[in-house]
Amino acid sequence: MASLSTTTTTPPPFRPPTTTRRPTSFRIHVSTQTESDPSHSSSSSSPSSSIDERTRRITKELEKQKAKEYKERKEMVNRKIASHKAVSVILRREATKAIIDKRNRKKGSINSKKLLPRTVLEALHERITALRWESALKVFELMREQLWYRPNTGMYVKLIVMLGKCKQPEKANELFQAMVDEGCVLDCEPYTALLSAYSRSGRLDKAFSLLEEMKTLPGCEPDVQTYSILIKSCLQVFAFDKVNGLLSDMTDHGIKPNTVTYNTLIDAYGKAKRFSEMESTLVEMLADRNCQPDVWTMNSTLRAFGYIGQIETMERCYDKFQSAGIQPNVQTFNILLDSYGKAEDYMKMSAVMEYMQKYHYSWTIVTYNIVIDAFGKAGDLKQMEYLFRLMRSERIKPSCVTLCSLVRTYAHAGKPEKIGGILRFVENSDILLDTVFFNCLVDAYGRLGCLAEMKGVLEMMEQRGCKPDLITYRTMIKAYSFKGMNSHVKELTELLATVQRPPIKRLKPDF
Repeated sequence: MASLSTTTTTPPPFRPPTTTRRPTSFRIHVSTQTESDPSHSSSSSSPSSSIDERTRRITKELEKQKAKEYKERKEMVNRKIASHKAVSVILRREATKAIIDKRNRKKGSINSKKLLPRTVLEALHERITALRWESALKVFELMREQLWYRPNTGMYVKLIVMLGKCKQPEKANELFQAMVDEGCVLDCEPYTALLSAYSRSGRLDKAFSLLEEMKTLPGCEPDVQTYSILIKSCLQVFAFDKVNGLLSDMTDHGIKPNTVTYNTLIDAYGKAKRFSEMESTLVEMLADRNCQPDVWTMNSTLRAFGYIGQIETMERCYDKFQSAGIQPNVQTFNILLDSYGKAEDYMKMSAVMEYMQKYHYSWTIVTYNIVIDAFGKAGDLKQMEYLFRLMRSERIKPSCVTLCSLVRTYAHAGKPEKIGGILRFVENSDILLDTVFFNCLVDAYGRLGCLAEMKGVLEMMEQRGCKPDLITYRTMIKAYSFKGMNSHVKELTELLATVQRPPIKRLKPDF
């Protein structure tokens, strides 16, 4: 197996992980059957009667086991039925209270104020996990009307965190005020959740004011998690001066950074190519005995050097982290694959792929997207198509990233019929297409000179509910200009003024 080291012509193999994995097929079977003891059997008993006795015992044990399994299955089914029934009531309540009232009067078995706690909590948890914030708030309002309801700080915190992820800081603030009105105990945790909601939405001014407010309230003083969340939000908008101020503030209040804080700093400095700060942060982290690097530290460091093409430095860091006992995960190998692919080192890339298969690291959609894109850019259509078929055989649904890689490769190879095959595949799937994919399709048909097909992409976008953006029209204008079709160029140029410019977003790797 080839290695990642660059010191020899033929790289040595990867060092295997120190932990061993038990094969999934390994099982321990303990027999419930016991042999009859001859000393306890009657002298007149025949061998056939002994066998019959054992058979009866075995049959009896099997019947007991089947009865137990049947009972467990029945209980599970009953729980599911109760849960679906409660969710049905909740959904009707969301639509209109009159329907529930009518149902209650008819059947009398369901009371909107006497729902089982478990079923309501399951429905609420399901919506929080799926980030369905509007439905979650309606279920929560229904829960507050139940006879068994008692205010709970933890439940409010979960909802506020969900609203923060959904970029709904004002709703989160309303929920925070409701928690205060219900007399819930306030400490650092709910304040941190609300601060996180504002910082996730870019409301740093409000987040910093909450930080100052926390400092003045007994029992609500900010902790390392509060500072880490605010630091991460500042780093995402490149507000490095504010980050330095927060780190100094932590020192003044005797709060030491933890592993999450250091990992956030290392990752952000690496993405911003501020390698001196990244290195000093890593050295500071290593000097702290209570804060040791982990696999996320390794991944952030490898990503930083791999992204700028410093492959040898990345490999040395990989060896050092492994020597320190930090074992890689799937994200680590995705980073290595992406770095080797960009460096066009396909031998080492293949070595990582073989290593993952040998030690049973399951490939994710990110893994497939990386290798499909790499072999596509290398012009190896046979390997790219094989990996795409393998991906589908593993029941991993392709994404728009996968489709864009295929379309770009076929365009460069001059194979418009292959692009048609991708579109037929899309028609028979439930893949959610976005504007980026259609822009890729427009560019591919423009490169191939298939202007009729390029224009037809606009109709496909309309059918899929996607609106053309600046990139769509500019790509089409470029293709029409190359062919001297000035009337089409003029028409599209007029449309450019009506297109809203997208907000500038920072690209983040998906591994």
